[in-house]
Amino acid sequence: MTESISDLLPGLRRLGMGQRRMTMTDMTYGSGVSESSGDVHSFPKKSMPARNAYQLIHDSLKFDGDPTLNCATFLTTWMEPEAEKLIMENLGKNRVDIDEYEATERIHQRCLAHLHELWSGEQGKDATGTVVVGSSEGIMLGGLAMKWRWRQRRQVAGKDASRPNIVFGANAQVALEKTARYFDIESRLVPVSAESHFCLDTRKALEMIDENTIGMYVILGSTYTGHYEDVEEMARLLDKLQEETGLDVPIHVDGASGAFVAPFAHPDLRWDFRVPRVVSISTSGHKFGLTYPGIGWVLWRAPEYLPDGLTFELSYLGGVEKTFTLNFSHPACFMIAQYYQFIRFGREGYARVMNACMYHARLMSVALEATGAYECISDMHRPRGQHGFSEETRLAAADLFAKTLNISCSGADPAPNQPFNYGLPEVAFRFTDWFIEKHPTANQDVISTLMRVRGWIIPNYPLPPDTDRLRVMRVVIKEASSEDFVNRLVRDLMWATQTMLDTQSQTLGEALSTPLAKSTSTSDLAHSIARSGNVTMSDNMKHSHWQGILDKIGELKDSKAQQPKMELLDNGSKKSVYEKSC
Repeated sequence: MTESISDLLPGLRRLGMGQRRMTMTDMTYGSGVSESSGDVHSFPKKSMPARNAYQLIHDSLKFDGDPTLNCATFLTTWMEPEAEKLIMENLGKNRVDIDEYEATERIHQRCLAHLHELWSGEQGKDATGTVVVGSSEGIMLGGLAMKWRWRQRRQVAGKDASRPNIVFGANAQVALEKTARYFDIESRLVPVSAESHFCLDTRKALEMIDENTIGMYVILGSTYTGHYEDVEEMARLLDKLQEETGLDVPIHVDGASGAFVAPFAHPDLRWDFRVPRVVSISTSGHKFGLTYPGIGWVLWRAPEYLPDGLTFELSYLGGVEKTFTLNFSHPACFMIAQYYQFIRFGREGYARVMNACMYHARLMSVALEATGAYECISDMHRPRGQHGFSEETRLAAADLFAKTLNISCSGADPAPNQPFNYGLPEVAFRFTDWFIEKHPTANQDVISTLMRVRGWIIPNYPLPPDTDRLRVMRVVIKEASSEDFVNRLVRDLMWATQTMLDTQSQTLGEALSTPLAKSTSTSDLAHSIARSGNVTMSDNMKHSHWQGILDKIGELKDSKAQQPKMELLDNGSKKSVYEKSC
């Protein structure tokens, strides 16, 4: 259509209407405008209507996974509408412009004061720290501060300061290694093992320290398995080392996740500034700080632990500002959203959220181990002091979990967490040895892929170096992870596992196309499975137990299910085995 509306309706011309001609680009679809209409790697030569640009990007992003079902991420995927409104109202503010945005800077200082108190900073002292883009920047600043203080001591003593090193576990997140590489510090990675719970071995770490060690990173919440590294024990060993050798090695706590979990779920744990050797702490506000990405925090014990040489004074924004971040400009909106969470939830609200996360993670862990097909590498659901999977530890965890259900207390009371191991609300799991023996070609990558069919994103990854022969899947339980979330996740894991097994006698397409035998509610499913495995199971019992679980959740496909073949062994006992491996 090339005629203007005013050509058809002359009266509108006198009102100044109808002058704009309709073009093909007025159409959202059918306009011929798309990413493939030109070289997407070249800067666009022409403009397009706003709604077309929006629709093009909006539609292309539909290929992303659902953040709520992304079990791999530690990041916050949901905030209240009021928090989102504050974010939108302050999108245009740059946090560093403190002269222009004085109220925003006051919020910054309040957040630092809250964290200083939360992490047991010295009472009556101002907080020394800053908001950062994420815990990675905080880790780098903490490492730089330790390097500069070490270098200053070496120079005063007239010693060589050209070969600094830093010690941390091989389970460290990549930001720790980046710090060392970017700032010319030798990384000394402490090997991990099952005995060290796949995180820092404090005894081995001690052996790597020498006069050139600027400090240590100790991780409060390993991303691999959720274990807390023992900050207090590491500090005790370093105190003893200083008494014997004079070496003074400080600790920076990488609390990316744990620094917002431990104060509420495990208030008895000493990991923060109560430990004198801890000189700095970093965390991610966008993980268990319950704020959208990207925001983090780093605090020092006192001003003397942040060398003056790392601080710059700027005056060109209208006032004098001190800055010591790696990144200059920084959106204020997410810091404001963090403050909203602090005053919205307070200690009570954060405790309720963290306790709920711990409960749901334990429920999922106990239910998975009750199936016989999976064991947890994470240990946060086991009685304190018990680690590793065995029939004994499985039953002990299930029994303790059942008992804590009867504890009468408020949702903010950490009492139900006290009998269990410290750790993040993270479930790291793998096939049991029994399951692998029965199905030698079972592949966790297949489980991860099949879970995508039902919308879940669950990674399958190797453990740290020296233990990387083991691969684990990971589910991070967050604020938005309800009991219904856990029930449906467990059900779909059972479906994926049986579908993988069904492919031994069918193609994958046939296995996926087989309808469910019946529709069964997932209500109370995880608890039901957890209770069903609350007895010692021999190998002879595990197959029928698995079939019972499938029948319970409606995933046992009567028309296609392969019946186990009974074989008589030499010793006269019978065992259920599949005719073919999966």
